[in-house]
Amino acid sequence: MPQIFNIIAKLCSYIIDQNENDTLFVNFSCISESANEQIRQDVLRSIPVLFSSDNGARPEIRQLHKTDLDNKFFENLNEHIAALKKSSDYYGLIGLLQVLDEALETILKDKIKDFQSDDFSVVLNTNREITGIGLLPRCSCIWERKNRLSHSYNRLDSFLYNFLMVKNSVLGDLIDKHFFLPYGFFKGFDSHRSLKIAATPLRLERHYDLLLNEYDKVMYFGVNYPELFCSGDNELIWNKITEASEHGCDIIVFPELLGNPYTAEYVSSRLKALNEKEQAKIPSLIILPSVLSDKQNKAAIIDRTGKILCTQSKQNPFRYIIGNNGFLEEIVPNLVVNIFHYEGIGRIAVLICKDFITTKYMEQLMRYFKLTLIIVPSFSTGSYDFRQSFDLCAHEDCNVVWINTCAAIEKGKEMNFENIGYVRKRIGRNDDEMQKLCKMPICRDALNGKCTHSCIYYETIRGV
Repeated sequence: MPQIFNIIAKLCSYIIDQNENDTLFVNFSCISESANEQIRQDVLRSIPVLFSSDNGARPEIRQLHKTDLDNKFFENLNEHIAALKKSSDYYGLIGLLQVLDEALETILKDKIKDFQSDDFSVVLNTNREITGIGLLPRCSCIWERKNRLSHSYNRLDSFLYNFLMVKNSVLGDLIDKHFFLPYGFFKGFDSHRSLKIAATPLRLERHYDLLLNEYDKVMYFGVNYPELFCSGDNELIWNKITEASEHGCDIIVFPELLGNPYTAEYVSSRLKALNEKEQAKIPSLIILPSVLSDKQNKAAIIDRTGKILCTQSKQNPFRYIIGNNGFLEEIVPNLVVNIFHYEGIGRIAVLICKDFITTKYMEQLMRYFKLTLIIVPSFSTGSYDFRQSFDLCAHEDCNVVWINTCAAIEKGKEMNFENIGYVRKRIGRNDDEMQKLCKMPICRDALNGKCTHSCIYYETIRGV
């Protein structure tokens, strides 16, 4: 099976190399009907198995099965590619790629099912390092346009609908891990075709101590979590999870920094102790508050059964001003980005605070994984920079859930905390503009130094 994906990855790499000054993809986007029909006829003659042949009608692209991918198929395919390359028929190569993308839809859906049983998945092709291209099956999304930004970017993957194409040159040193969540994972979404999300700022109190250090002339900050508070904080986190379950939420997200070294294991054990009926009510995906320790700021991502799916580490350190000095967050990026795939929802990523407002980093992930939902746990003294980035995401059909915490409030900056979180949703052109940015107003008591630990917000994302 990897043979077909290796050929397609190699073909993608070759076509991209021919796209000088973006003119190839610009011109192909407006190719004439007669030229497109000629491309199809040429493919039909060379690789007839790719088309149906019913009663002399215009042949339609047919769905391939594994049994179709025999030696004769690959012989014909390779000969056709070689002929197109020899004649420098780049339009023909892109057209062939489109035919393969459509013909392999059923096989790619089967690959998604295979991936759902894995702890995590790697790309379909085995020649990623050679070609610089990674291929994955692409899950659909109910709020994503089919021709997502084809008018904005001159990219080969604008012409693909069933493949997700990732370029190594864009990712650089980043390591992508993919989690294809099994059907039924988001039970609420499967039933209602909408995604209900809970977000909580958790608490006002900072139950940690700052650790300030200097290394090689640079000032750094870390934190220490006193054990005195860990038990009570973990109980509060658990209470928020159960409260979200009473509201039928699919996802719950907590803010940055407010976990502790025992949080993930505590929540996991509590979930595992529930019976199956009780687990079914718990949010499907839980993004626990991140923990800063051992030079990593990472959030555990856990499912309703207590399985820790992965931990997402922060890659871009925050610069904290204390007095007249800047202190850099003492983290060593592990360069791993986790992507969750689910049919109907698309692709979800968690970007912790500074990762989201590091625009180049955020955009490269959003565009090349075609993210449809970004979840942003934050510990920030203001929301302005985050709100500025929301519109970039909306332009890309990518919704955003951002949750801050009252623990980030600093004297003199209270006005920055009118809202403690937002959900930025893509809406239809005829929808009320007021629906695109859903606000989470801060509790008035928090601004007066009081906290009842009662705040939790709910929002629902639907199709467009």
